Amino acid sequence: MLSFTTISNVTKRYRHLVRYQQIIGIIFKYGFENILDAMGIDHYLDKISFSKPHEKLSRNQRIRMVLEELGPTFIKMGQVLSSRPDLIPLDLTRELTRLQDKVPSFPFEQVRQIILAEFGKPISEVFHSFEDAPFASASIGQVHRAELSPNEQVAVKIQRPGIRKTVEVDLEIIHYLAQVMEKNLEDIAIFRPVKIVEEFAASLEKELDYTIEAASMEQMADQFAGDSSIHIPEVYRSHSTQRVLSMEYIKGIKADDIDAIDRAGLDRKKITRRGADFIMRQVFEFGFFHADPHPGNIFILEDMRICVIDFGMTGFVSLGTRELFIDLLQALASKNNQNSTRIVCRLTEAHAQVNMAALEKDISQFSAIYLSKKLKEINPSRMVHQFLELCARHGLRIPPDLFLMIKAFISIEGVARSLDPEFDMLGHARPYVRAATLRKYSVSRVSREFTSIARDTFSLLQTLPLDTSQIITQIKQGKIKTTIKIEGIERLMMTQDQTSNRISFAIIIAALILGSAIVLNSRIPPMIFGVSIIGIAGFIAAAVLGFWLLVAIIRRGRL
Repeated sequence: MLSFTTISNVTKRYRHLVRYQQIIGIIFKYGFENILDAMGIDHYLDKISFSKPHEKLSRNQRIRMVLEELGPTFIKMGQVLSSRPDLIPLDLTRELTRLQDKVPSFPFEQVRQIILAEFGKPISEVFHSFEDAPFASASIGQVHRAELSPNEQVAVKIQRPGIRKTVEVDLEIIHYLAQVMEKNLEDIAIFRPVKIVEEFAASLEKELDYTIEAASMEQMADQFAGDSSIHIPEVYRSHSTQRVLSMEYIKGIKADDIDAIDRAGLDRKKITRRGADFIMRQVFEFGFFHADPHPGNIFILEDMRICVIDFGMTGFVSLGTRELFIDLLQALASKNNQNSTRIVCRLTEAHAQVNMAALEKDISQFSAIYLSKKLKEINPSRMVHQFLELCARHGLRIPPDLFLMIKAFISIEGVARSLDPEFDMLGHARPYVRAATLRKYSVSRVSREFTSIARDTFSLLQTLPLDTSQIITQIKQGKIKTTIKIEGIERLMMTQDQTSNRISFAIIIAALILGSAIVLNSRIPPMIFGVSIIGIAGFIAAAVLGFWLLVAIIRRGRL
């Protein structure tokens, strides 16, 4: 498991000093020196030279370029965050979608070593043949063409050597920097940088385990097993491990290669409908979906079947959330703004108290803009982005998987428009929305719901007498205690304790002064130069305690 080493902050700073300086240097290079200064870590820049910051670029563009230059871990973090508007601003998520993996391939000799380590056999005994040069390379791994037999070609994804260690080092540094930011920068602290890093680490852990990607491919293949228009590459489990994934090699045309599709004589309108059906079924029927269906991951086969590759990023939306989403679409369509507002609040998470009247007003304006148009005139991508901006303005966070689902819908819509500019994505979605609504209120569904409620109620009634008896017994035995917690009471009690202590100190000091005065006046021995030593000692003790009390009061800023 990827984890953050529990070491001291000082050790964490100097554990990987060279990489630490490199990261800070690149951050400085792109004009974020004010952040480094506020964090108090700019002293690491002494021995580093820099080019002129990119002053003409926007802040978000510079953030993207920082991530690209810092390498695989940071590129992946940006790609993950591009799907998390609940964690970072929406305009930054858009910029991060442009992140590119500019990572060279690693030598074939290292591929041999990884195959040997994973299977305990040389590559020649695991595969019938294996091409030296990869045909695809990314930040986590690269893909080679190979053969299991003379007639069975496979694509083999090999994880980059040492990538886990590289990721762990970078994450340790990123986590420390996030802690410093959260502590020192109020403007950044509101985005919870530590939480962002921790969630990214959990996401990256899944991507570094190819068995999870293999399972996702198999699940998707099961979902579309009876659909002759969709093809999911076969996974070869016997030739796959955590660091090696062998899958069916796909020969097809990329979805954005319009000229190649036309030269092959394929029907673009039919391909478009099939691609739309593919995402609709995932969203409205299954809930489990491919979360990154960009054109490079979609192939058109000779018989016009749609084939999707790269299942490193998938999402799942529960039945309850899907039905709420459908309810929202219907409420918007019927211009029921009050109901739409309630559903939006149920679908999202709020940063703070939501102004329901202001939210309903904005939803009403949103509906007026888009519902007055014909479906063919609506740009779904623009409509969704405006809805997300509306949520962001009101401090509403879209759950990650729901956002991924919406993003996947937008991606497919973009591919569909390039294949068939006249295609109406929203109109195509209508039958699926209607079918999902009918399933929600079908006799079988309602029957199952009532059966489930009856079963739970009966189970509760069975256990209620025994549970009640046990509670009463524990109350009698004094084993149940009630704790009332009042917000802010600890601070109030601390203030009260401080006040009591100061009053006690003042009384003691006054008593020492009075007692010492009486002792001096009574000339109580032992004496020195005719003055009582005990009296002098009392005055000195009173002076020390008084000075101590005065310093404590001044340090608290209150006299």
